[in-house]
Formats: sequence, C-alpha cells, structure tokens
Amino acid sequence: MSESFASVDPEIFAKVQEQIEKDSEIKEKIREALRNLDKEVRKINSTLSRIHIVPAEHVLKLTDSVEDGFKQVAVEIGGLVEIVKDYPYYKYNGLWTRDLQNTAFLVLLHGWLKRSYGTAESGNSLLSIDEVGAVLGVPVNLKTEDRFHLTIEEYLHAVISLVDELTRLTTNAVTQRDFLRPLMINRFVKDIHSSFQVLNLKNDSLRRRSDSLKYSVKKVEDVSYDLMLRGLVPDGTEDAKQSEDVKEVPEVILEGKKE
Repeated sequence: MSESFASVDPEIFAKVQEQIEKDSEIKEKIREALRNLDKEVRKINSTLSRIHIVPAEHVLKLTDSVEDGFKQVAVEIGGLVEIVKDYPYYKYNGLWTRDLQNTAFLVLLHGWLKRSYGTAESGNSLLSIDEVGAVLGVPVNLKTEDRFHLTIEEYLHAVISLVDELTRLTTNAVTQRDFLRPLMINRFVKDIHSSFQVLNLKNDSLRRRSDSLKYSVKKVEDVSYDLMLRGLVPDGTEDAKQSEDVKEVPEVILEGKKE
C-alpha cells in the first residue's frame, strides 16, 4: 500500500497570499488618500506660483487666499494617518514621503512670503519643522514612537525646494520691478547654504540635493550684483540690511542631523 506525502503545507502559501492581498488593499487606500491630498496641494501650488507674475503688492493677497487650502490639506493628511495608524511607520512611508516633502515645501513657501512681504512679522523668515508640523497637523521628528510624523529629512528636502523656488523668484521679482526682494533672497539663501554646510548628512539623496545650494547662491549673487551695478538699489540700502531679519536658521537645521 503506497502513501503520498506532501513536502510543503499548502496552507503556508494560502496565508501568504492572504497577507499579500491585505497589503495591496492598504496600499490602494493610501494611494487614494494621496490622490485626494494631491488635489489640494496642486490648487495651492497653482495659486502660489503666481508670485512670479504679479506685482509685490499682490503677494499677500495670494497667501491669504490659500489659508483654507492648507486647512483642507491637514484634513486629508489626517485621513491618511487614520489608514496607516495601526501599521509600523516605515512599512508604508515610502508611498507618501515625496508627497509630504512637496506639501511641507508649500508650507515653507507660504510662511516665507507672509513674513518677508508682510510688515507685522519680524524674526526668522524660515518656518521651523515644528511650525510646519503644526500647519499639517502632524507630529515631527519622533524618535521613540512608531507612528506617522514629519521627518527631519523630509523637512530639509522641503527647505532645499524652497531655496530653488526663491532662486527663480529672484529673477522674476526684477521683472516686476521689485528690486529689493532679490537682496533679501540673497541673504536668506546664503544663510541656508551656510547652515547646511555644518550638517553631517548621511542621506545620499539629501546630500546630493544640498550640494546644489552653491549654485543657487551663485545665481542670486549675480542678480544682486547686477542690481547694484546698475544703480537700481542704493549701495548699503537699509532694506537690504533688513534681509538680516532672517537672523538665524532654526536650530533643527543646525542640530537635527548631528546625531
């Protein structure tokens, strides 16, 4: 009498397939939440991108018009958090990290515009990571808790994107005859570049992107030099010195990557 013996229990792979299907369902829910987030982000980006084509006196109107948009962004991120709250943070964060970087960049741009074009705000023109997290409604730089948060790497990527955008604004501000703005951007970009130089960056993509800051510095320096050379701004103008309102880069940039 012969007997057949199974060398592998088929139930093992049945359970694996079940986990694969469950994982796919979670990923699809995350992608749907990200599509909703992207809709709101694109609306804000479309509005703020107009800073390159409007006169300086209209910039604050643009920033005011997207306030409700950022509130909706926080709602959409909250929906994403609900989906992933029961899973380890790094299991799925690769799906949303780029979206979170882009969203954080818009928060930084919005904050910079309000602080540099407004008259009531004084102090640092760069929002700290905590201020960005507050706008998005998420905790930041969690070290002991395994849950959704804005990482230092995502924040620093957003800062570099801000520098890229302001470098572009340097030239476009001149076309709008906003000759003092390039001087403020010049000082701001130099401060950011100096702060990044003290960081011990181990993230390859972040380190490569930070290397590009020196090119941004060169571009804004060239524009500022041309303005001075053509006499479009007085040498040593007080408004240029006011760019020192960007006094110190928040400590998170100086300390966040020294661990």
